[in-house]
Parts: sequence; C-alpha cells; structure tokens
Amino acid sequence: MTTRRAARSPAAAQPAAGAGAAAQPVAGAGAQTGAQTGVAAIAGTGAGARAGTAAEVVAAVGADACTRIVATLIRVTGDWTLAEDSAQEALAQALERWPRDGVPDNPGGWLMTVARNRATDVLRRASVERRKLHELAELPPTAPAADDPEEEVVDDRLRLIFTCCHPALALESRVALTLRTVCGVPTADIARAFLVPHATMTRRLTRAKTKIADARIPYLVPSGPALAERLPGVLAVLYVLFTRGYDPDGEPGFADEAVRLARLLHQLLPDQSEVAGLLALLLFQHSRREARRDGRGNLLTLDKQDRARWDRAAIHEGLRTLAAAPADGPYVLQARIAACHATAPEPDATDWRAIARWYDELVELHPSPVIALNRAVAHGYAHGPAAGLALIDQVLATGALKDYPLAVAAQADLTARLGHRDHAAALFRRAAALVSPGAERRALLDRADGLTSG
Repeated sequence: MTTRRAARSPAAAQPAAGAGAAAQPVAGAGAQTGAQTGVAAIAGTGAGARAGTAAEVVAAVGADACTRIVATLIRVTGDWTLAEDSAQEALAQALERWPRDGVPDNPGGWLMTVARNRATDVLRRASVERRKLHELAELPPTAPAADDPEEEVVDDRLRLIFTCCHPALALESRVALTLRTVCGVPTADIARAFLVPHATMTRRLTRAKTKIADARIPYLVPSGPALAERLPGVLAVLYVLFTRGYDPDGEPGFADEAVRLARLLHQLLPDQSEVAGLLALLLFQHSRREARRDGRGNLLTLDKQDRARWDRAAIHEGLRTLAAAPADGPYVLQARIAACHATAPEPDATDWRAIARWYDELVELHPSPVIALNRAVAHGYAHGPAAGLALIDQVLATGALKDYPLAVAAQADLTARLGHRDHAAALFRRAAALVSPGAERRALLDRADGLTSG
C-alpha cells in the first residue's frame, strides 16, 4: 500500500482531537532560522573563533536586515541574484571586520551600505545602464529609522513578499522562493526539506525568478480589491511554510521563519483581520513546540502534553493579536479554535462545544473535506463519539479523503472512546500503514499498542 505524508490544507486547522493524527512535532530548540543559517555557513569558512562571536552579533540583526537589503536592491536593480549575493557579501564582511573594528552604531545601515556598494561595483563592471547606477547612488547610506511612517524599505519588504507569493508561480515554487529570498535560507537546506537534489532546487528557484522577469510580474503591493484577492495566497504560503516545520520529521526552523514573517506582515498590514488570524493561529500552535515530544523523542498527543511547558508568552501574544481582529475569516476562526485548546488548563477543561460551533462556522465559510473531518472530530468530543463517527462517515462517503491517514486515525480515536479497543487498534495500525516511516507512524503504532497491551 502506498504511504504518504498526511497533507494538511492551508485553510484547515490541525485535527481537533487528541488522536494520533493530532500529535505534532516539536520545533527543536536552537534550530537556526534563515539568516542565522546563512551566517553560520559563512562563519564556518575559516573565520575562526572570533568570527563565531561576530556571527552571534550578525545573527541578531541579520534576519531583518537581510530582508530589507534584498527587498530594496531587487526594487532598484531588478536582479534577484545580485540582491541576494550582495546581502551575503555584506554578512561576510561583517564577520570579518566587526571582530577587528567593533560593531557599528547602526549595524543595519552598515550592512545596507556594504551591500549597496557591492551591487554598484558589479553593475559598473557589467556596464549596466546608468539609471540603475544613479538610483543605487541615491540610496541613503544608513537604514531609516524603524518608526518612520514613510520608510520606503517597509514597502520594499511588502513588495518582496507579494512578488515571491505571486499566483503565477506554482505553490511549491512560492514557498521555496520565499524561503530563499525573504528568509535567506540556503538553497541546500531548502532542497533537503523538499527532498530534492541541490541542483534541482537551484533550477526551480532560477525558473521562478526567470518567470517573474519574463512575465513582467510587477514588483508592487496590490491595493483595494486586488489586495483582498492576493492576500489569501500570501497567507497560504506562510501556512505551508509553517507546516513544513510543524509536520513530523520536518525542518523546525521553517516554523520559526513562518512566525517571524507572519509578525512582519501583521506589522505592515495591521488592519487586515486574516493576517492577525494567521499570526495568532501560528503562535498558538507554536507555543506547544517544547511539549510535543517525550524524553525519547516520541510524539505526544495534545491530551498527553505537559501544559506547564507550553510557551505562555506566545499564547498571550496570540490572544492579544486575536482580540484585535475585527472580522471572522477562515484564519481568524481557526485561531479561535486553537485558542480554546491553548487556554484550557487541562484536557478535560477544553470547551469542545465552542470548538464545534467554530467549526460549524468555518465549514460554512470555507468548505473542504479536511475542515469537515476536523468538525466531525470536534462534534465527537462535544456531543459523544457516536455523533462524531457519523459525521466522519458522511465525509468519507464523498470519496475525497480515501486512504487519508488523519481520517483513519480520527475514526480510531473516536472508536476507542466508544470502548471498542480491538477495532480502534486495527484502525490505528491501518493509519500507520498509510504514512511514511518516522515519528508520525511510531505515534500511531504506540496508540494501537496501548489499546491491546492492557
């Protein structure tokens, strides 16, 4: 039987129940995020212990500074590769010079200046048109103040995110391009996460950039109705990026990057409810990262996690963000569901009736088989397992979730709650057979063994 990773819809919250399907991986402590990964790679090229210390300083400002630099240079030059290379060159020079000369008063401005000068030299050597050289010369030598409402670089960052997430590109290409260009993740790391050779990912990124140029995709932030049309696609990319780090055996740093970018997007688009909803949802999910595995590295279902290990600061940030969302869209509703889990002091205190009501609204607003499955599980916990199983049968009758491991695991969990232990164990084993070997399969098999060992 073919195995597969349990794909999750970007518009669907994680399965509501404590079934094996709901066990999620932990984002490993100390996992490097995009710009930090790039800094570490540079530091490992012979700069020695002093460069290692400088790397810590560069990493502290690198993620935000690199996004600003790349976004600004792409706007001015139109050359994605030149912008990325110039940012990396600025980081490399910082690692070389800051241990000797000291950290400048304005590290971000220093990095921008070095990157701008490098791009100017390359363009001059290539005899690029004088207009681009003139525009580069006009860039301010220091980074503008972060609280400047007219800050052009803020617009550049938004332009970069919307361009990377343009619907003309395939979803996988959008995610990869966002990782490489916005987050600064090395191509080799992206290739490993996507399970493709480095050369394949390099070609994929090159084709995406070429398509942006050939199709003359505008480097701008849409407004009015166009913004409402394009924003869901951007949020979907961030959600997929998060699940790349949240899924079992994923790249944990990708989840960190998704949270960082969601914060940035919320900062730049504070009046967009769905941006706030996505950020709150990711914060609630990510708050459990340290509690999702036991001491042996095995996945824990939500009801088995030590809630004292949940990140209360992230939960409180999520609640504040959600409270400021003026309207209910798909991500806001999912965040409300996640908030019910995040604020329950113990599993038995979870407000399943509220969760079921939110899922009723969500499936009406954004109907999909995965959301309908999650709704069924929520009703199973709110109104009894028999009610949930009846709703799952309705979803499966459509054929949309045939051999979908999370659906089988949800059936198993509710069947176990009915007291049919042997049947539930068989269903957990069937779900395990449908996923690839790894943490998720082990968690499902553990659930099966737990039903038959006593």
